[in-house]
Amino acid sequence: MIRFDQVHKRYPTGREALAGVSFKIDDGELVFLTGHSGAGKSSILKLIALIERPTRGQVFINSQNTAAVKPRGIPQFRRNLGVVFQDHKLLHDRPVADNVALPLIIAGVPRREIDKRVRAALDQVGLLGKEKNRPLELSTGEQQRVGIARAVVAKPTLLIADEPTGNLDPQLALEVMKLFKRFNEVGVTVVIATHDVHLIEQFGARRIVLGDGRVTDAGVPTSAQPQ
Repeated sequence: MIRFDQVHKRYPTGREALAGVSFKIDDGELVFLTGHSGAGKSSILKLIALIERPTRGQVFINSQNTAAVKPRGIPQFRRNLGVVFQDHKLLHDRPVADNVALPLIIAGVPRREIDKRVRAALDQVGLLGKEKNRPLELSTGEQQRVGIARAVVAKPTLLIADEPTGNLDPQLALEVMKLFKRFNEVGVTVVIATHDVHLIEQFGARRIVLGDGRVTDAGVPTSAQPQ
């Protein structure tokens, strides 16, 4: 599903965010990226989503080298990818239903199908009935769940999240992580960047630990674990 091969990322400011990062994530895995602030977690997610490109090295998603994806092909590439941001990135002047529907509208899905899938996604995150609310009428935890509904409404095979519980209290954070676990249990590959070690200890999933742009512990992929 995901493979990084000696990936380096240097930003125009000169900061080297990643230095020779290599790891593999199997289809259907739930994996946490952990490490201190600035360790490289967000850079890895940006490379997976083709928000950024590596300076050196190769990134493979579904056996495809992302270097081969031309700019015009990025929207198609992202159709199998759901992204959850820490700060939600919701459109505050649009109702919840429109926010969740955005990936489907971009993909050209028929309106009747959009309405059905938006309701299903909101039901999955416990927000059915909130379709007409504006994001600012919701709590922080509810806004994050709208972001998750938007990320999964197109039924992606891969879901990535950048510090999705960073602004939530411990109970809400646990509820959000349980949502990700539920999506993983139905076959979605889930990669979550978080520094909350106490929280992820409750899930028993593999961790890829980063420090100063390098992998210090990649754990063991599912396919390599003894049966």
